[in-house]
Amino acid sequence: MPLMLYKWEGSHFCFSFLNLISLESFKSAISFGSGWPAECKCQKCKAYKKLLWNLEHIHDWMTEQLKKKTNGMTARFVRPGSAAFYLTASPKNVEYILKTNFDNYPKGPETCNNLSDLLGSSIFNVDGEPWKEQRRVAMHEFTTKSLRNFMHEIVQVELDNRLIPVLSKASSEGVLVDLHDIFMRFTFDTICNLGFGVDPGCLDISLPNVKLAHAFDTATAITSCRFFMYPFVWGTKRTLNIGSERILRESLRQINEFAMHVIQKRREKLLESSTEPRNGLNSDDAPESLSSPPHMDLLSRFMGITTEAEKSTLDSSGGDDQKRGGYSDVFLRDIVISFLLAGRDSTSSGISWLFWLLSRHRRVVDAIRAEIREVVKSRNCTNLSTDASKFTYEELKNMHYLHAALSESLRLHPPLPVDTKFALKEDVLPDGTHIPKGSVVAYGPYAMGRMEQLWGSDCLEFKPERWLQNGVFVPQCPYKYAVFQAGPRICLGKELALLQIKLVTAGLINRFDFYVPEDFKPTYELSLLLPMKYGLPTKISLRERES
Repeated sequence: MPLMLYKWEGSHFCFSFLNLISLESFKSAISFGSGWPAECKCQKCKAYKKLLWNLEHIHDWMTEQLKKKTNGMTARFVRPGSAAFYLTASPKNVEYILKTNFDNYPKGPETCNNLSDLLGSSIFNVDGEPWKEQRRVAMHEFTTKSLRNFMHEIVQVELDNRLIPVLSKASSEGVLVDLHDIFMRFTFDTICNLGFGVDPGCLDISLPNVKLAHAFDTATAITSCRFFMYPFVWGTKRTLNIGSERILRESLRQINEFAMHVIQKRREKLLESSTEPRNGLNSDDAPESLSSPPHMDLLSRFMGITTEAEKSTLDSSGGDDQKRGGYSDVFLRDIVISFLLAGRDSTSSGISWLFWLLSRHRRVVDAIRAEIREVVKSRNCTNLSTDASKFTYEELKNMHYLHAALSESLRLHPPLPVDTKFALKEDVLPDGTHIPKGSVVAYGPYAMGRMEQLWGSDCLEFKPERWLQNGVFVPQCPYKYAVFQAGPRICLGKELALLQIKLVTAGLINRFDFYVPEDFKPTYELSLLLPMKYGLPTKISLRERES
């Protein structure tokens, strides 16, 4: 299928319907010299052609472009018909963008527009005062000990009742399993419990096809694709309700129906239980009956805060939105789905890449196991005395080598490989790069983790020891290691994500051995995050000490 070309000769304005066809078709079109940009000889089109040709490994390609810069770690990329795109790996620039001149670098209109259907007006998709207010409320909840304890309980229950049985079954059958898919199921269950108090059962022993999880996957994938096409392309498809945008609309309908149903049920539950004591989880309840008590999951917490404070909704859309003494149903849906999506995909990605690296570095596994043995030995007489698959928050906090291994994995495979901002005003970055007004300015944690200037000549090696001094974990500068952002927008769920990954890793590493085929080399999807494109085929065996 030849590419369709629109060209405004006055200022050489090139457009493409690239995203209506597959990447393979696009490459074929270029190879045979048909259509734009193969026939176009302007510098912008030539540069954009190189970028498109390298889309399948875009983060590695952009890293190489940054390494070629002799005067710094900032590169300029072009897309015909769009503002210039600046990518930096300089910690000084990152600090300037995320902190020093924070107000000049919001998410920007294009990013917010791309995400609007999925995330609405939630904290991840707004700037200015709406963001400040939501950040204030969310920060209060995410720093509470009760939410951390609730998360710990959810993860441990899912680990004991679902993840370990599934892996034990795979071990007894001696079959290869997709460990990435299993971790995706695991994190979806845990984040749904944390966010809505609902258990979708994705990691049931039968590994069912859960429609809600599929809808989330589809919506996330299609929304991610919007960032790799011109806005008028996906905007036209949405207006005509065709192609991927039609599929997105159906997926969002399923997600919205689920969210609104849970919100309505939760309002009823809160009303009924407002005078009842809270006795913990009621595991006999069906998913729709909301298994967690009031003010434990995020939905209940946001409802509780706004009802007690008698606030009016932050959502200004009006219309048929329901306001019941607090945030609107639409606002509650947006903010909880945002945290659900952020927590699920980023955490599953982090766990998957860590386990792949562990499968290739047995000495690191041995070191983690040795650390776990010391923790178990140091226990007094408690209900966890000899159980090497359950750990308290304080025990996990003192596992310095495990934390170092996780940090090193995230350095090499950050769940968010590139984070983009929008320049409100003309500016100059600390390294001297001139930024025109309206440009897209981004920093790349993926590229930063591969820079010799930042991490030394062994930057591509997996070495947890680089994070340790005398056996104690020492954090790096957050603007050098910007995996969780930094400054005013630093990730609110950072500690919960680290807790979940460490709890899973410590809980599994002593019980199982994990073997990934030697000839398998994982790669990433073309996405906003860094999921594994072909999964993680793994053979699991029960360790002899557990047999």
